[in-house]
Amino acid sequence: MPLIPIDWLSAHVETPENLTAEQLAADLVKVGLEEEEIHRGEVTGPIVVGKVLTLAKEEQKNGKLINYCRVDVGEHNDAPGEGKEPAEMASRGIICGAHNFDVGDYVVVSLPGAELPGGFAISARKTYGHISDGMICSSKELGLGDDHDGIIVLAKASDDAAIASIPAPGEDAMGYLGLDRETLEINVTPDRGYCFSMRGVAREFSHSTGANFTDFGLPENLENPLPEPRGDENVRVDDVAPINGNVGCDRFVTRVVRGIDPTAKSPKWMTDRLTEAGMRPISLAVDVTNYVMLDLGQPLHAYDMDKMALPIVVRRAKDGEKLTTLDDVERTLHSEDLLITDTEGQRILGLAGVMGGESTEISDSTVNVLIEAAHFDSISIARTSRRHRLPSEASKRFERGVDTQIAPVAAQKVVDLLVEYGGGTAGEEVTDLDNTVPYPAITFDPAEVTRLTGLTPDSAEVTRILQQIGCEVTGEFPLEVQPPTWRPDLVGPAHLVEEIARLIGYDEIESLVPASPAGRGLTDRQRRRRDMMRTLVEMGWTEVLSYPFVSSKTHDLQEIPAGDERRVALRLRNPLQDDVPLMRTSILDTLLNTAALNVARQNAGTAVVEAGVVTNPKGIASQAPLPGGARPSDVELAGLNAAIPNQPYRIAGVAVPQVHTGRAGLNAVTWDWRDAIEAVQSLARILGLKTTVHAESRAPFHPGRCARIEANGTVIGYAGELAPKVCERFDLPGRSIAFEVDADVMDEVRGHEPIAVKAVETHPAAKEDIALVVADDVTSAAVEAIIREAGGDILEDVTLFDIYTGSQLEEGTKSLAYALVFRSDHTLTAEETAAARKRIVKQAGKALGATLRA
Repeated sequence: MPLIPIDWLSAHVETPENLTAEQLAADLVKVGLEEEEIHRGEVTGPIVVGKVLTLAKEEQKNGKLINYCRVDVGEHNDAPGEGKEPAEMASRGIICGAHNFDVGDYVVVSLPGAELPGGFAISARKTYGHISDGMICSSKELGLGDDHDGIIVLAKASDDAAIASIPAPGEDAMGYLGLDRETLEINVTPDRGYCFSMRGVAREFSHSTGANFTDFGLPENLENPLPEPRGDENVRVDDVAPINGNVGCDRFVTRVVRGIDPTAKSPKWMTDRLTEAGMRPISLAVDVTNYVMLDLGQPLHAYDMDKMALPIVVRRAKDGEKLTTLDDVERTLHSEDLLITDTEGQRILGLAGVMGGESTEISDSTVNVLIEAAHFDSISIARTSRRHRLPSEASKRFERGVDTQIAPVAAQKVVDLLVEYGGGTAGEEVTDLDNTVPYPAITFDPAEVTRLTGLTPDSAEVTRILQQIGCEVTGEFPLEVQPPTWRPDLVGPAHLVEEIARLIGYDEIESLVPASPAGRGLTDRQRRRRDMMRTLVEMGWTEVLSYPFVSSKTHDLQEIPAGDERRVALRLRNPLQDDVPLMRTSILDTLLNTAALNVARQNAGTAVVEAGVVTNPKGIASQAPLPGGARPSDVELAGLNAAIPNQPYRIAGVAVPQVHTGRAGLNAVTWDWRDAIEAVQSLARILGLKTTVHAESRAPFHPGRCARIEANGTVIGYAGELAPKVCERFDLPGRSIAFEVDADVMDEVRGHEPIAVKAVETHPAAKEDIALVVADDVTSAAVEAIIREAGGDILEDVTLFDIYTGSQLEEGTKSLAYALVFRSDHTLTAEETAAARKRIVKQAGKALGATLRA
């Protein structure tokens, strides 16, 4: 995010004297620019002015000549005869190795407790046979420059005028040297790219405070007038494959400066501003282009003209072409990448709007410079930057939108600075290939402000505010509003309303709760799913949320067999982490790791549940062509839908056996496979579904302790105990349990009919017990299903209460005893219950070979 040095901002807009970063942040937040951070200097005090009272030169054993000085530092002086090294005069003793000062000179002194750049803390220390109680500072030591030839002399002893203009000995020197400056870092939303410049932020400060703003992006505010273009033969745009029909470059300005002194350094004020803005000074030509970019918001690039072969051709890349960029990385290009080339398009100079190449890089021997200031399509630049993972200061601005009319002004400013500080001469070659068009005018009804915000400005105020942000407003009703060239984000009436509300003040908008229209709210499906999750939470499960990304080893850890459809997973082209490139096909894929993490962190009684979508790519089209800017045709939409994987909504849970530890007088509460099944059945009851439970063998569950749960003959989920190896691999306690259901399938089985509430039965229940002898391999669930079917409508409940195997039964058989409860709309007779019992025994014998135990 941009850093805003206050003194730089003050060059564009009138600011109050002694404006602080805190106050600047408060002013900018009123117009929607939030404070990110306030950066303070690397130097902390006390840094004071000192007057050299005595200076004794002492030669050391190593031949080095040092100065032992007594320095007057005002209120920080040691009294005569006191201090770490007493003297006859009020002063401090300081050792200094520089020799460019004398007695009576005024210098900068850092006292013990101060901290200089690089974390260098100042303290009193013994050196060269004396105690140095502070340090006389040079420019380099204070971070004010690279000059280390001597210390800073604020005023010579004989210069009365200079002495009168500086603080007195002992007074703070931080402000005088500019070391107390603060820099505000702001957060800029993507639609306001113009605020990545001092010009844009100054404009917003003016909107907030009413301060006078000077737009240095206008030609009339330049020191030198813009020269007339002299033909476009040096530049050609050859975009044969524009993205969404937008040509990649609609303006390209070039200027030439010859005869620059390659040893010329950037002026200190420029390097100071660049450093405060977070940019490292490099060389004059590079610093000037960076400075103007930060100042006006127009990215620029400087080429070594002697390494070029004009004309410049802007074109799309060919698949497989390569370019080594300024960061020394060779990049393989894509056909959508926009390139800057020369030699009739044969040699690639750089990625347009992103980063230049090595071949024409500015070097220590560059004397002739070609300056590029262009306007590129934001989508082209954004795609290139992301494709190559190459964010730059230029791409950051181009992808948010740059002023279409600022390029020649920015180029002229670069020329002026290079001529002034580099000793160069402006070339007569002036190219301005301009194919830009104004942004579409917006038809605007001022009443929209009231409709969308509740504010009630009159038409005159609406017009004034729109003109204040740079729009041209014509007409009376409705208004015709022409957005300014630096605001590509203003494309509709709602955007204009936002600007008006922003400048009136968001705090002027009343907080009103809108009336809820009748018939709105949660859909039936949303309500049911909330009811399902609430039911699980009330049972003791804890809802969690995990990332839906898994590794290729996930299915192996769960022992999911080869050929299982859950192994068919969608692989992400650009995953957040390389080790988890797949989309989960089951909630358990990620929930098992979540449960393991809770167990590892000593979360006793872990019982976690999650609801979300899984991705099932089986049967999808491999790829669908991306539509253009217009609405896709029905055929294109069908192709896109065919390429979208099925994403069913699932609910799953994982729990350890002991969910509550034992307490005084209370036993520990443990869960087993029955609690997993009960969780699924509870979800089904919420939807009014009747379930049947069947034995199943399915990973990652224990082969003999897994249930397939059906509703109306359709599988809705699985529940049971996790396999021992799965528990071991995920570091879960043995006999942990899990379940997973498909909420979409449950919705389909349920249908859309409302749940009919069954009338409360007032007639007594009739109870019968029945014991059936079946083969050992017959499950209780299979028997119960037969009982419910044969019992008919009068059978209210079935409960297995005993299982017997022993000498009284034939080998290979077992006895299952059930308690049956019958009830009807009348008092049942003994004959009716006997008939129902007889039907049950008959059908169980026919279907399962069951016999009534004697």
